[in-house]
Amino acid sequence: MSTLSVEKLLEIMRATQGDSEDTSNLTEEVLDVPFTDLNVDSLAVLEVVTQIQDEFQLRIPDAAMDGMETPRQVLDYVNTRLEEAA
Repeated sequence: MSTLSVEKLLEIMRATQGDSEDTSNLTEEVLDVPFTDLNVDSLAVLEVVTQIQDEFQLRIPDAAMDGMETPRQVLDYVNTRLEEAA
């Protein structure tokens, strides 16, 4: 099974921001920046998680999503679960 790369996560995040949002700040340097500081609201985080679940055939419980405050936390959670499933 594959892993979620930084590039793929950022691509998904950019796609969920829509055309009206400036996504140029979504680079590898923002992995530890809270979603709220990136102007990524909870609905956008839910969209990101939903796309990841669909693409990687992985279920992410709501309780786990509540603890994901930065892109790195999403990346680490998903890749840990993918390793466990391998």
